[in-house]
Amino acid sequence: MQPLTSALASDDRAAGPLVVSVVSHGHQPQVQSLLNDLAQFSAATVSRVVLTLNQPEPEPQAPSGGWPFVLQIVHNARPLGFGANHNRALAGATEPFVCVLNPDVRWNGSDPLWAMVQAAAQPGVGCTYPAQFDEAGNRQDSERDLPTPIALLRRHMLRRRETRVDWVNAACLVLPQSVWQRLAGFEEAYFMYCEDVDLCLRLRLAGLALVRAPVQVVHAGQRASHRRWAHLRWHVQSLLRLWRSPVYRQACQLLLAQDKGAATIGRS
Repeated sequence: MQPLTSALASDDRAAGPLVVSVVSHGHQPQVQSLLNDLAQFSAATVSRVVLTLNQPEPEPQAPSGGWPFVLQIVHNARPLGFGANHNRALAGATEPFVCVLNPDVRWNGSDPLWAMVQAAAQPGVGCTYPAQFDEAGNRQDSERDLPTPIALLRRHMLRRRETRVDWVNAACLVLPQSVWQRLAGFEEAYFMYCEDVDLCLRLRLAGLALVRAPVQVVHAGQRASHRRWAHLRWHVQSLLRLWRSPVYRQACQLLLAQDKGAATIGRS
């Protein structure tokens, strides 16, 4: 059974350079708030939003003047993984840039996407991302070291901070559409975890940079792997898959070959 898709647009104002993919797993209130932020602050940047409802939930309500972008709503017949949903949403995109965006992200009173698009347009850039803060204003650790077993031990057992930016989480990413297509999006063999690690490592191994744009967003997300055994199992399974992958082995080899004091993968 194929997903059901509907498209809604207020008029022909959708002329921005960016298509946004949002996947909801019963996040209807957060999705509504995020779409309201996009409509209020990002109308000049966003031409199209693809909202994938991975499970049954109410559709968002349009503002009184309608959405200032095309809103495509996909109702999945059965739940798919994080990467598979975003890959399907962005397949065949013709906009110059694509954005992967979590439903629990909120704008901080302005449009962060325009600066991210401008940064992504620079030569050699693979993707751009914002600084992330929680609802209390605390900086989140969205920039991470290569997740080797030793690095994870330092992080979770010894509580040491990350020292490199080998990958960033996929709560809010902007990529040139040509780069997204060349990498074929996310690796769908992962389910809910490590898709962003794999994508960033493949970008870095291709010599492309991960660039933090001079903007910030509020990310209210909590790690489900800390609360649910099923998510913890998926997380561990994804890590094991990552550690067995050629992408991970190549990344480790590059790090070992570089100066330990300034080790990072590819361009930083």
